[in-house]
Amino acid sequence: MSDILQSVHRTAKGLKQAGVIDKTTMRQFDELCLTPVHDFAPEQVRNLRLKYQLSQPVFARYLNVSDKLVKKWEQGESKPRGAALKMLAIVEKKGLETIA
Repeated sequence: MSDILQSVHRTAKGLKQAGVIDKTTMRQFDELCLTPVHDFAPEQVRNLRLKYQLSQPVFARYLNVSDKLVKKWEQGESKPRGAALKMLAIVEKKGLETIA
């Protein structure tokens, strides 16, 4: 989360505690702070892995999936979904060290 977004979020939390904004509005601010998720094409998965100079088995361990699944993603036989998709988005945006 950027410094500006963190500041806005802290302000929104304070406003909610003071009763100025409601729970629904606070949820909207919370949602803004989440890492957006998008589909990953096979090349994007491979490029992300290669950016960190990792083998498929090691990259798979970071994501807590099998190396066979990473291979399927990279070959287009399967697509990342669920928690793995979120992890890829986080690595893409914030770096591998965020999930290490």
